[in-house]
Amino acid sequence: MELSDQILVAKVKSGDYQAFESLVNRYESKVYHLALRMLRNPQDAEDALQETFLQVYRGLPGFEGRSAFSTWLFRLATNTCLMKIRHRATEPPKLLPLEDYLPRQEHGEVPQMVDWTDRPEEALLSKESREKMMEALEKLPPEYRAVFILRDMEGFSNAETGESLGISVAAVKSRLHRARLALRGMLSEYFERRGEGEPRVQESGLEA
Repeated sequence: MELSDQILVAKVKSGDYQAFESLVNRYESKVYHLALRMLRNPQDAEDALQETFLQVYRGLPGFEGRSAFSTWLFRLATNTCLMKIRHRATEPPKLLPLEDYLPRQEHGEVPQMVDWTDRPEEALLSKESREKMMEALEKLPPEYRAVFILRDMEGFSNAETGESLGISVAAVKSRLHRARLALRGMLSEYFERRGEGEPRVQESGLEA
């Protein structure tokens, strides 16, 4: 029978190192996957993975269980990734206006944005489309990127995303909406160029 996180945490606190190994084995692939999406570099993701679990090991004695262990873990992982991102000279500044991330037409106006929610699933899941998505995501400020990855790619709820990032649910919704709009704007030209059916324009961003 698989032990719960709560029991494993208690065992680690009592000095059971094998229990810590069990926690690592349970979550290392998820943490690495998150870090890879955030950092877009396998070596950086590996470093973030190791740093995260080092923080977990050091912090477990003081972990009071006010939130789920997994929530606390992903908060540490996300913060580790955000710190790495902020040290990159090429990263976009923090929370600039949404319009800065939308493509501009010849006279400076923001074009209509293609809504890809009705497009063929195989187009969205193609290797090329996923790569284009990740390239666009990398252009967003870290705070937008983290919310989008946790909420839309990792499947966290708004509450879980907020807990992981230390922000309110309202802030999650706001940043997620803006991130979706910016990504749609950056990817509109790409999907139009592919010619996958008549695009449907929607002002509210991708559906939640």
